Amino acid sequence: MDEKLHPVAIEHLPFFITAPGQTDVLFNIMLVFMLAAVLVVGNLYFQLHAFPERMAHRTNVVQMEIVAVLALISLFTHNHLFWIAGLLLALVRFPDFSTPMVSIADSLEKLAGQRDGAARPVLTTGASVDPDALAPPPAPAPAAAGVAGPDPGEHPPTSAPKAPEEGH
Repeated sequence: MDEKLHPVAIEHLPFFITAPGQTDVLFNIMLVFMLAAVLVVGNLYFQLHAFPERMAHRTNVVQMEIVAVLALISLFTHNHLFWIAGLLLALVRFPDFSTPMVSIADSLEKLAGQRDGAARPVLTTGASVDPDALAPPPAPAPAAAGVAGPDPGEHPPTSAPKAPEEGH
């Protein structure tokens, strides 16, 4: 400090009082400390806020997405009820209904012959038709030379829809 003190000042000043024109060391230390404290507390807040989402990662995808949306809503609205709902939803384990349903649907498609977009014809009774029964009749053998072909008034046989090939 300066040798010359203000006449009203006491003889012994605390260490955090700086002389005019000097660097305030305590202010600089407190500035760094407060910035670090804000960053640490903010990080802890966001870690705590994301806790339900991390817990929901072991559940199915839909449940995890619902928990994530609830956590975001609670973050932006500061309504802690959404965070509590997300935490409770993350703690409860719901059964997986979609996997068995997808398996049933795949099996039914396979049984119905609708795999790869090709459908098998179905009678009105619901029974499937044998694809060989829908095949066109075999073509007649080529006519020998000098033998007349089919009657011009006769219509050629109509072709039935092709049945899907097996093995594809």
